[in-house]
Amino acid sequence: GSVLVGSHELIERAHRWRKMAGGGMRQAGILAAAGVYALKQHVVRLAEDHQNAKVLAEGLSTIGGLDVELDTVETNMVFVTSDLETQPHLIEILKERGVLVGGYGQLRLVTHHDIDAEDVSVVIDAFRKAVLSCKAIRS
Repeated sequence: GSVLVGSHELIERAHRWRKMAGGGMRQAGILAAAGVYALKQHVVRLAEDHQNAKVLAEGLSTIGGLDVELDTVETNMVFVTSDLETQPHLIEILKERGVLVGGYGQLRLVTHHDIDAEDVSVVIDAFRKAVLSCKAIRS
């Protein structure tokens, strides 16, 4: 998800472009409310989430078999590319270790207010072990 912040004019233009592009999600206000709440209550925490994402990306980039574009990590999202042949197995092993990732081809990981620095270390370790397991399967 995302939140757009700007002038009334910018929001009006964005609204028009969204409609032209076919966006018309119902009850979007409920999701937007979460974004507004985060901006009002958790701005400091958002910076921590972004830092956790950078640490996560840096840690994952040290694992052979994973590709992380470090220069694209500017928010709380980290995108990871892995071997497509073993990716379903990688996702399953991570799930067994309590790490849920989404995507196919490019995996998406998101840090948030329930994720701290220790959790980031656990995720990096889980990825390291899962990638090793996938390499063993291919051998």
